[in-house]
Amino acid sequence: MAESGTSTNGALCKRIKLENGCDGLTKEAVVVLTRLPECKISALRPPTPQQFYSEEESPSSSDSDMQWEPEGDSSDSDFSLSNAARPPAPPTNTDKTPNNENTPVIISSAFGHCSNETRNVRPDLPEEEVKVDMMVLARKRPMRWQRGKVMEIITKEDGRLKYKVSFEEKGKSLVSGHHIAFDHTPKLEQLYVGARVVVRCQDNKFKFFPGILAELPSRKNRLRFLVFIDDHTPVYVGLPLLHLVCRPLDNVLEDLPDGPHVCFMKQYLKDWPYPHLTQYKVSQTFNAELNGVQQRCEVQGVDCSLIEVVFQNTQKKEWIHRGSLRLEHMTRFLKMKEGKENEDRD
Repeated sequence: MAESGTSTNGALCKRIKLENGCDGLTKEAVVVLTRLPECKISALRPPTPQQFYSEEESPSSSDSDMQWEPEGDSSDSDFSLSNAARPPAPPTNTDKTPNNENTPVIISSAFGHCSNETRNVRPDLPEEEVKVDMMVLARKRPMRWQRGKVMEIITKEDGRLKYKVSFEEKGKSLVSGHHIAFDHTPKLEQLYVGARVVVRCQDNKFKFFPGILAELPSRKNRLRFLVFIDDHTPVYVGLPLLHLVCRPLDNVLEDLPDGPHVCFMKQYLKDWPYPHLTQYKVSQTFNAELNGVQQRCEVQGVDCSLIEVVFQNTQKKEWIHRGSLRLEHMTRFLKMKEGKENEDRD
């Protein structure tokens, strides 16, 4: 970028001859260019922080600030951990894929490239009112929510509110505010990673499952929401299938049943927006947990943060998150990472 003055390559002169027909005089015009100081150039250049790039657009060849590759056979190899103790810096992406079935790459890359894609704090918006005769979704059992109508709002002696709900499919329940959800579709600005939601089953409009929002729409997930159902099932859904819980707990993890899923969600929300993800390719085989036992499975498909696997012994198919603790490689990676962090603290 330059202006009239000096030039780093010397004066660039452009001679313009103007002939005077009367006296034969020749005039020369000289244009000289100058390089601006670096501080001026920096001020005029638009900001391009690394996290603004999507995976496809990233100008760097590095996938993340953290990569881990087990060497040799996955059942008994030694593992190496690189950069695990570094605090996450905005990383970029590479198109690396595992070279063979025993060497998956584990990455920790920036998920989104703007705040609307990585928001993980509840927006400061007016709280929606819950009224008598309002249709809601309410918990009937831990993994079963149903549509019903608020028949009465009861104030307990300690000031807590309880909601008496009459279900469409018979039955009544007295539930707390974190066990009812709005029947209408939420607005996009109300949603954030970590929000407590209820998801309508795509195949059955009368089935609803509780979960935690794990991804907001972005180019990385083809503009969908990722939700972890309370039984650890991951599912991509569109906005019309989401329902926002009316009065969520300050710590939504307290509403989850005890088990490995709580540990996973705690780590996931802590790491966001740099979730740890394994990189597998179709037809690759490895071990994953099924019914409490590590079993051999094969990758059938990859959909953004999810992989579809088929277990070899039973031929059971299911979708698993690429950061799930059910994956043997991910479990070992996190143990090595924890060990490295403990060593650095000592």
